[in-house]
Formats: sequence, C-alpha cells, structure tokens
Amino acid sequence: MAPHVLLIGAHGKIAQLLTPLLLAKSWNVTGMIRTAEQKATIEKLGQGQPGKLSVLVSSVADVKSEADAKKILDQVKPDWVVWSAGAGGKGGPEMTFAVDRDAAISFTKASTHTPSIKKFLTVSYLASRRSRPSWWSDKDWEAAQNINNEVLPNYYKAKVAADEVLTILSKERNDNEARDSVPVKERFTGISLRPGTLTDEKAGGVKVGKIGVGDKTSRATVAGAIVAALETEGAKGWIDIIDGRDDVSTAIQQLTKEGMDSVDEEDLETMIENIAKL
Repeated sequence: MAPHVLLIGAHGKIAQLLTPLLLAKSWNVTGMIRTAEQKATIEKLGQGQPGKLSVLVSSVADVKSEADAKKILDQVKPDWVVWSAGAGGKGGPEMTFAVDRDAAISFTKASTHTPSIKKFLTVSYLASRRSRPSWWSDKDWEAAQNINNEVLPNYYKAKVAADEVLTILSKERNDNEARDSVPVKERFTGISLRPGTLTDEKAGGVKVGKIGVGDKTSRATVAGAIVAALETEGAKGWIDIIDGRDDVSTAIQQLTKEGMDSVDEEDLETMIENIAKL
C-alpha cells in the first residue's frame, strides 16, 4: 500500500519542490499550510500526478503541545511525517521558538508516540550540533560558531533542541521495538536531513556523510534527498548533505549500508538532560 505522507510546512520553497516528487512515486500527501490563501498554490502541485494530494489548513504556530499535534495526526492518519516548516525569521525570536522549537518538538513527540507512524524526517541544517566533531576543521568550527552564536542564535537554539528530541525519542522507540521483536522493516526511523547553505540552483549530485560546514546545497537537491531518505530502507539518524558529484539515491543507500550517522560524537546523555529541561 502506498504510504501517506504528512508534509508540514507545505508552502515552503523546499516543500513545493518536494510535493510533486512524492506524488510521482504514487505516494499520497497531505500538505499542511498556514492559511487558506496558500491552498491554490499547493493544489496545482498535484495536477496530473499519480499520488493523491490533500491540503490541510492549520497553522503550526497554533501547535503548543504534543496533544495539539496528536489531534492533527489523528485527523490526517499519516504513515510518515516530514517537517519542512519554519518561521523564516519572521515574527522575531518569539515566533522562531514557537515554530522551529515548540511546534517541531510537539510533532516529534506525537509522531514517535504514535505506533502507526513509521518515519519522521525533519529538515535541519549542517551546523545544528553542540560539539565539534573530529571531522571538522578549525575553519568549519569557526564558521559554525559564527552562524550559531552571531548570525542565527535563536534559530540555532530552536533547531538543535528539536534535533535532539528526535534523536533521543527515535532511539528510545527503536530500542523498545527491538526488545519487543518488531521486524526491522517495521521499526520507527527518525531522520534529520542537514543541508548546507540553501540555494535555488537546479537539483544535482551530492556529497553526504561526515562533512564540514560552509558549503551549499540546492533546495531542489534537498527535495530529492528527502525522497531518497524516505525510500531507503534503514535510513536513519543525522544525514549531512551538500552539493557534490554522487547520485543522491545511491549516496544515501551507501551511507545507510555503512551505518554512518553524523550524530556521532554528540553526547547522548547531555541530550537527555537538555530534553528534560524543555
């Protein structure tokens, strides 16, 4: 049976590139948008596609808790959830934390706690981590520090918090399912897809794995990578991705086969402590 994908933030640039790709797979999509004025734009994306497109008008800014998110999940009944929403710097720090942290975490919690949902993919960014990994150069670390502390401090705090919640809750659910002998193919997977600086270039090749910061990733390539990550059995964890030469599907399949996860060298115990403070 074709999966049903809830795409949160469906009016965003990446999401509008993503929607036709999902539908072309004969997957069904519910695009969640903020206002009714955005509906016609999204509906056009489904024309002539084999998958079914539905549109849900519901602002993520109104989602204040796991219970709020659960109501939407119960209404839509998705198999997979893709978070591609963001305040986009509008509305100041208050809106950034309301959307990029609080609503994102609410949907993450509700999704990981809903047995029928098997995948949750969030679009994050390369520098969203607290520790300097061994594969980063001094220049990479300096660039990340500048982005996270000087340029986009509130966005960084919001995104890293959401990434950590997804990481820990995904691990907890996966561990529980392994303990309960749930078949590997049916276990929950959480994915943080982490591009570099976004551009509007055409989709192209990629470089994935343990890479530095400072490079670019086209939004069209991110959209293709989301599809590749969703359809690659066993893909999970933090997937860092920039423009490169490798085919996106092949690259993510190989990354998954090797078990490479860019969350390596982050302190999971500290993550758990951070989550407890939210």
